Amino acid sequence: MNVTVLAIDGVFDSGLSGILDVLQVANGMRGELPVPPPEWKVTTAGFRRRVHTGLGHVVSTAPISEAEHCDLLIVPALAERRPDALIEEVSGSGTVAVRALLGRALARKTHVASACTGTFLLAEAGVLDGRRATTGWWLAPLFRSRYPAVILDQTRMVITAEGVTTAGAAFGHVDLALAVVRMRSPALADLVSRYLAVDERPSQAVYTISSALAQSDPTVSAFERWARTHLDEPLSVGRAAQALGVSERTLQRSVQATLGTSPVRFVQDLRVEQATHLLRTTDLALETIARRVGYENANTLRILLRERAGTTAGALRRG
Repeated sequence: MNVTVLAIDGVFDSGLSGILDVLQVANGMRGELPVPPPEWKVTTAGFRRRVHTGLGHVVSTAPISEAEHCDLLIVPALAERRPDALIEEVSGSGTVAVRALLGRALARKTHVASACTGTFLLAEAGVLDGRRATTGWWLAPLFRSRYPAVILDQTRMVITAEGVTTAGAAFGHVDLALAVVRMRSPALADLVSRYLAVDERPSQAVYTISSALAQSDPTVSAFERWARTHLDEPLSVGRAAQALGVSERTLQRSVQATLGTSPVRFVQDLRVEQATHLLRTTDLALETIARRVGYENANTLRILLRERAGTTAGALRRG
């Protein structure tokens, strides 16, 4: 498989190097399998012969024509965290050529992959329209408002849909590269992850800071503050809306538009977050913790921890 990794000025250093490192290790370890998969022929290409990373390092690149004939085009993230600056960069004149390249790749049905802020380039080029995708969890409200045609699930670490693979925040580039390896050889992906000491992380939910997401909308932010003070009580969306001075419908719509979920599921996430904190920092019994976050039955909390955080109460206690 011919893989082109695109390097442009301002590329996220760890994103670029993480992808290259994982694929190099995979190539080096192919021979340890009884039936080795084909080699990945990896080329770092750019629109200039030398590009500067986000930290100012210089990377030499092959001609961009390499990207016109590859089987897989990988676009690492941009080293830009500020929402307004990120939108300006992905939509501005400096990335016109990148967006055109992505459009041609889509037309040729070349597999395209990206992670974190790089997914904004894919979305800006229309590559993700109508597809399921993920991005860095903290960018989800911005992404959702700008690209409503994309079916966003910010809880997932990696999503592949119709020839496009996207991954989550920052070091999700490693998960992205392992997903590329796994497409050819699950056994080799497992071997590489063991040697690199990288655990499988199917979800970003455990890393999500709910309050950070809520700040994107005043109504949602107020609801988040209200919910945190009533976590030990049964949830009433109507009572919450009344306390905030908005209609129940307005609250439902604001939470859905900002977070891509319902008020009930958002409060469940807050309860899991608080329960996780208490399990890690106190010796309280699980039954006591469950009541403190609004559940009479501790088993309900156990199920939510498995579904939302991908872990168990025992594992959190041991951690």
